Amino acid sequence: MHLWYSGKHRAFGGNVQFLANATGFPLWTSPQLPGSRNDLSAARDLGVVGALTAAAARGLKTLADKAYHAAGIGILTPFKKTAAQPLLSARQRVHNLLQARARALGERAMALLKTRWRALRHVSLCPHRIGAIVQAALVLTQFEHQGRY
Repeated sequence: MHLWYSGKHRAFGGNVQFLANATGFPLWTSPQLPGSRNDLSAARDLGVVGALTAAAARGLKTLADKAYHAAGIGILTPFKKTAAQPLLSARQRVHNLLQARARALGERAMALLKTRWRALRHVSLCPHRIGAIVQAALVLTQFEHQGRY
């Protein structure tokens, strides 16, 4: 299979990780990795997981999606339901709902970049350039919003 092909999205592309603050403003974006890489292995290779677990040791927890399940201490993910398990309990469903609502603010960061910068909506050039385009959009967004976040 091609390195830049994402089976999840059934398309060619890259994997770019990002970090946002609690208000949903983008703080950091990673360089691009091949689209075939899953989020957790990409974050581990970039050193993000180590930094987040170190932050958790100081009391700063991180909300993440299901792709980061078992990433480390302090990285909070929703409960997963597998085929062999019974349905999630009411407590687990409420936990997932509350976490999804809190994570929506973080997801706003990528939405802010994608909606503000048209070049990020459909990148049709070489996947090696995706990371540089996203990082340029991040710098421009931070410059545009300086002092507000």
